Amino acid sequence: MKVLLRIVLAAALVQLPPAFAQAPKKAIASPALQKEFAGFIEKFRAALKANDSAAVAGMTRLPFMNESSTRDAAQFREKIYKTHFTAKNRACIQRGKALYDREGDNNDSYSIFCSEDIFVFTKTPEGFLFTDISVND
Repeated sequence: MKVLLRIVLAAALVQLPPAFAQAPKKAIASPALQKEFAGFIEKFRAALKANDSAAVAGMTRLPFMNESSTRDAAQFREKIYKTHFTAKNRACIQRGKALYDREGDNNDSYSIFCSEDIFVFTKTPEGFLFTDISVND
């Protein structure tokens, strides 16, 4: 009887899907979304190449990161652009590969990793915008 119970239990365990062994699905952007982002990032990179902080601010969701201290373009240029868009980071964004991700609430975004910073670009109702700088840990 114990042998039969073990066989039945083993058979039941074999039938369970190995959820813990499956890798999570990697998000893939649609061709239309890829094309839209490609157009945006081309303009963003051109603004960085020209070191045009006003153009970058115009492609940024303000208030930046929902901070009241960066609610307009002038504050963004003074507090964010000057500190985070160094020559090194501008060059990194210009040549860095943008990685696509879809967040749990179906927000489409691309990120570019530059040493300690992650620059995030999110699809909004207005199109793609620069939305966040995160710490690359």
